[in-house]
Order: sequence, then C-alpha cells, then structure tokens
Amino acid sequence: MPTGFGELKIFSGSAHPELAREIAGYLGVPLGQARLRRFPDSEVSFQIDENIRGTDVFIVQPTSTPVDQHLVELLIMVDAFRRSSASRITAVLPYYGYARQDRKDKPRVPISAKLVANVLSAAGTNRVLTMDLHKAQIQGFFDIPVDHLFAAPVIIEHLARLEYPDLTMVAPDAGGAERARAYAKRLGAELAVIDKRRSDDGTAEVMNVIGDVRGRTCIIQDDIIDTAGTIQKAAVALVGNGAARVIACAVHGVLSGPAIERIEKAPIERLIITNTIPHTPQRAACSKISVLSVARLLGQAIRSIHEETSVSSLFV
Repeated sequence: MPTGFGELKIFSGSAHPELAREIAGYLGVPLGQARLRRFPDSEVSFQIDENIRGTDVFIVQPTSTPVDQHLVELLIMVDAFRRSSASRITAVLPYYGYARQDRKDKPRVPISAKLVANVLSAAGTNRVLTMDLHKAQIQGFFDIPVDHLFAAPVIIEHLARLEYPDLTMVAPDAGGAERARAYAKRLGAELAVIDKRRSDDGTAEVMNVIGDVRGRTCIIQDDIIDTAGTIQKAAVALVGNGAARVIACAVHGVLSGPAIERIEKAPIERLIITNTIPHTPQRAACSKISVLSVARLLGQAIRSIHEETSVSSLFV
C-alpha cells in the first residue's frame, strides 16, 4: 500500500536473487523489473525497466563473495534509482562486507567498514537495513538511518524445536560471550567460553574451555564462520573436555577456502547457518549444514519501514 514514500518496490542485484524473491513473495509484491548485465570488460550495465518515480525502493544485495563486485553493483543500482527520482532508497544488506576492519588495531591500516558506509551514503542511499553486524558500533559509521536486525529469533526457534538435552551455549572467544549469553538465556542453557591463546613458542593455539561441558550438548554460537578454523578447534577442545555432542550455529556462513573440508572433519554433528549469503552447491553437498531462512524477518522489517511503524519489536 502506498505511504508517504510512495509504492513499495523490491529490487535485487546479482548477489542473492533467491532471497529477494522470497522476501517479495512474503510481502506479496512482484520483484522489480531491471536488467543487470556486464560489458565485455566486466563493467556493470544496469537499467530499470519500470517507472519508479516517487516510489519506496528496497534493493536486496548482500555484499558477499565476490565482495567488490557486489558492492559496486549496489552503488550503481542506487545511483540509477536516485537519478530516476525514487522517493526513498533503502539498501538491504543481509550481510555487510568489510565489517571486520572496523578500527585501527595496527598502524597504517584502513577502517574499511566506515569507508563502505561513506560510499553508500555518497551514492544516494537514504537508509540501510542490515543483519548481525560484526560489531554493533558500525551503525554509528553511517550518517543515515540504520535498522540493525538480529537473526537470533530464527536460530533460537529452530534450536528450541530440536529439544537437545543439557544445553550449553559456547562462545568461541571472549568477544562473543555477550551474544552467546543472550542465546543461553532464551534457551534456558548454561554458558561456556573458549579461551584461545598462543602456546609459549607461539606456534600453535591452545583452546581452554571455561565452564563445565562434560556430558552436555554444546552449541558453539558465532556471527560469522569464514574459514571455520576457530570452530573446528573449538569443537575439538569441547570433545576433549567431555562434551557429549557439539553443534555449531552462525548467522553468516561465509565458508571460504578450506571451510567445508574442516567442517566435514571436525567433531561437529551439525552446522546451522542462515541464508544471508547464498547457499552454493558445494555447501549443499555437505550433509552437516542446515540453512534457515531470514526472508520473513527481513520482510517484516521492510514492511515496517515502508509503513513507518516501529521496527524495534524485531530487535531481539
């Protein structure tokens, strides 16, 4: 239904059209008509194939692998909608790339998360909808409104249905303890933390488990799983400390490089991720991986933004 920003329109880049279609289906609107192609030298060619003057546009485009390609696509799409007189442009980034460089922790390094925020604003983005940022303070890098959703309700609902006995939520490092504690509270579970340290000679990591995990079902909870090295070592440490079974869950399954092989070899019964990043055939071939959809959650947020109602009920 049209509001102060006009008719709701959902468009998709090439990063995750399946998720965009699922969101559009939930909202009961057709996916926007546009042509996204590439010139022979790989430059992006984009054209909108319908009138969007005075409309409320949402562009679904996670900046996942290849990150640079998908980011530039998004910027060019935003520019096209701005020049075509869209009333408002919201970039829907289920996965926000470059979020891991969010501060100067070494000399002479960039703050890439801030740079991407600046570029999105400069292109003409009016608003950003994202999910489980690597660090919550990245919201402050934007000078435009940011709606920061969490996939916790989707993952927690799934874990509750599985009815695992003697649950312990495990943070794979000290930085993830707050997030794991929130999951543990919702599931009525215990909490453990993996203390990761370098050995005396600096050649190997020693994983110390803080908390009692003996005979318990341990669920390692993280926001991003990239190469799966930390998850693999954490699982081995938990089993070594007597855990009855080990499950892993994460919002963003980046799963690059040797990740699939490590997950297959690790003493992990199941890895639960969401579809903020598209599920590739290689991942589909791994029987341990279960994928949950966040389309409904994103759809609810898009509807609330469009109708100018509260989104805070989704921030849990």
